[in-house]
This record gives sequence, structure tokens and C-alpha cells, in this order.
Amino acid sequence: MRRLRLAWRLPRLVAVLLLGVLFSLLLALVEPLWRGDRLALRLRLTRRFHAALAAALPFRVTLIGEVPHEPRLWVGNHVSWTDIPLLGQLLPLAFLAKAEVRGWPLLGWLAEQGGTLFIRRGNGDGAKVAEQLAERLGRPGALALFPEGTSTDGTQVRTFHGRLLGSATQAGVPLQPVAIRYLRGGRIDPLAPFIGDDELPGHLLRLLGAEVAEVHIHLLPPIDSRGRSRDELARLSRQAVAEALGLRVPPSPPAPLPSRERGDGACRPA
Repeated sequence: MRRLRLAWRLPRLVAVLLLGVLFSLLLALVEPLWRGDRLALRLRLTRRFHAALAAALPFRVTLIGEVPHEPRLWVGNHVSWTDIPLLGQLLPLAFLAKAEVRGWPLLGWLAEQGGTLFIRRGNGDGAKVAEQLAERLGRPGALALFPEGTSTDGTQVRTFHGRLLGSATQAGVPLQPVAIRYLRGGRIDPLAPFIGDDELPGHLLRLLGAEVAEVHIHLLPPIDSRGRSRDELARLSRQAVAEALGLRVPPSPPAPLPSRERGDGACRPA
């Protein structure tokens, strides 16, 4: 049965990837002549590609909540690379990804053509990247990032890192928390997570050879970013996502006091 599933699904997936290449080549020809917003055009085409890719994956998606149409910074838990097409099919949505994704065979190139922003972790340019994100949030389309900084097995929500969430405050847009859950047989799906030493080809073949799994995407009420620090935004969005998934979040440690109260010369984090 697994071989039959692979024989049916793999050619379809290859056809979708070829479609993505065609979209990218078409964009390269049309974009220089396009008089409208080129980014908007790029994101519309990318949405079509994400929808085709999501349809080729063995998932049955249930959407809970309303898809917003105004600019927002989407933040959510991260389980797998499949999060991206499943969310990206909902609306024109650009993603922030780690720099390593750019080197993935074909998918990395397609991600770059689709307007993905890449960041190298630990390079100390968080403020500069936040400014770039704020500028992007002021343009058509929404922007999504995964503040955990890594993927998980779906049984927990790791700490949301807030260093880039201040871009929502700078741009004057709300946060859009989103909780995504993969289920197989009514339980957390052990196949969907892309974690640890997983290699993309092997993970993809396991998914394509398995039965259809359920995916619940829960779009939560927006969080007003005005007047809130990036750490507060991280805490509130993480709490909202964890509650939607029915997971417990340990209480955050108290914030350190400002330097004049601590007497150690340290500054309170932004």
C-alpha cells in the first residue's frame, strides 16, 4: 500500500515543483514589464504555488477562524517545513526563514523567488532585520515568522524569541497568532515533524507513503502591538498559541529590574 501511495503522489508532487519553476521563469519575464507592485505580483503567484503544493501533500486541512486581509505579522508554532505551504495557501504571505533554507535543492530557490526573507541566526543584526521586516509590513501582503527559532514534535510550544517582533510595533500592525496541529488517528502525528537530523528527501518520502493526516490551523484573535515591548508580544502570542493547542506554558521568570534598581550596570532588555 505504501508503494501505491508513493506511485500516485510522487509524480503529482514533481509536477507541482515543475509548476513552481514555471511560475518563477514566467515571473522573471513579466516582472520587468509589470507597472504595478512587483512584490504583490510575486506573492500572488507564490500563493497559487503554495495551494498546489498543499494539495499534493497527504493532509486534510481544517481552518478555524477568519483569514485577515489587512497587514499583520503572523507568528505561530513550528512543526515542519510543510507549515509554509499550508499557511501560504491562505493568502499572499511572505515568510522569514533561516539562511540554511536557501541552500535546499530546488525548494530553497523557489522560496527565494517567492519573496522569502532569509536571516542568519546569531549574527547580531536583529535590529537591522527588524527594520527590514517593519518596512516589508508596510507593503502589500502579510509576513510570517516562527518565533521558536526551530521546529518541534508538536507536543510543546517553545519560548517565542521576541527580538524581531518589535517590527510589528514599528510598522503599527497587529500580531496574528496561529496555532498549527498535525493529527494522525486522533493523536499528535509522529511523521509530520521535521526535526533533529531529518533530511528533506527522506522526510518527504515518509509523508507521501503514509495515510492522509489531519491538520488543524487555528487563526487566533489578533494582538495589538501598540505600546507593547517585543518581550510582551512574545509572551502573549506564545500563551495564545499554547492555549489553542491545549498545552501548558510554564510561567515566565520575572523581568530583570532596570540597572539603577539592580545596581549591577546591566540594562533591562527591550
